[in-house]
Amino acid sequence: MINHLRNRTLFILLLNFSLCTFVSARFQRLHHEINDNGSLSFLVIGDWGRKGWYNQSQVALQMGIIADKLDIDFVVSTGDNFYDDGLTGVDDPAFDESFKYVYAARSLQKQWYTVLGNHDYRGDVEAQLAPMLRERDNRWRCLRSFIVNTDIAELFFVDTTPFVNLYFDDPKDHKYDWRGILPREVYVTNLLKDLRSALSESKAKWKIVVGHHGIRTTGHHCDTQELVTHLLPLLEEYDVDFYMNGHDHCLEHVSCKDSKIRFLTSGAGSKAWLEANKPHESCGVKFFHHGQGFMSMKLTKNTARFVFYDVFGKALHRWKTSLKKLHTSI
Repeated sequence: MINHLRNRTLFILLLNFSLCTFVSARFQRLHHEINDNGSLSFLVIGDWGRKGWYNQSQVALQMGIIADKLDIDFVVSTGDNFYDDGLTGVDDPAFDESFKYVYAARSLQKQWYTVLGNHDYRGDVEAQLAPMLRERDNRWRCLRSFIVNTDIAELFFVDTTPFVNLYFDDPKDHKYDWRGILPREVYVTNLLKDLRSALSESKAKWKIVVGHHGIRTTGHHCDTQELVTHLLPLLEEYDVDFYMNGHDHCLEHVSCKDSKIRFLTSGAGSKAWLEANKPHESCGVKFFHHGQGFMSMKLTKNTARFVFYDVFGKALHRWKTSLKKLHTSI
């Protein structure tokens, strides 16, 4: 009887260990060299993959022009990369039709760092993560959660879709590819644990977190409560400067009285909803645009500047701050 209980306990311990190992959300660390002048410039685009339709091609054209002017280092994609239901596999022509052929400008032939959105999870997630896609276009770098390290900033890319209860509790007619996620509770716990570790060890002057879903937003989807509960406290604790997301098909700059974090939405890469924004109880909207567009950011050791552009390349909103001012402006 004692041996039976001992073997059962050992089995449970090994099972728990294997589950934690299998669904580990360990952040892979990538390094990106910055310009010789010590600055870092990149574009941010989200919710885009529609084979050029819904003004995706027009937005891409303007991105190419701005990228050339800024001599960008890379592009950040905030997810929902391929509509409506992700990719069907590594050979899906939508990869070329929605990405390679649309963002063809020479100035956009830089690394694209990409997270998954909820629409991407409706397709073959493993296809978007597969190294084989890099053989089709070497710009593509899509991982679940990872870190891009530069000399003056670290960007923490977070897989936010598994946080959202709705996709598990009431998926409606949608089918989600949860390979590598289940058991969900273990996956999310490990993700938060690894993010905490990475943020606590970071010595970067600027800390930027990128996810698909919004934390503070007045757009169509409103705040993602699961992220407010589980992710936001970590960002606050470790002095994150910017949180960037897509999901809402708009451009938005939100500032909250009780937080130094700037919440930036860039999810207007193609189809826009043309809806007015909604009031927020605890945060103020510095800027909101319900049409298509994208965002640029330029960082130096002491300053940050970002600009929102519309579908015609017109600068709609500019904002600049110093590192010292941002950290003392609460």
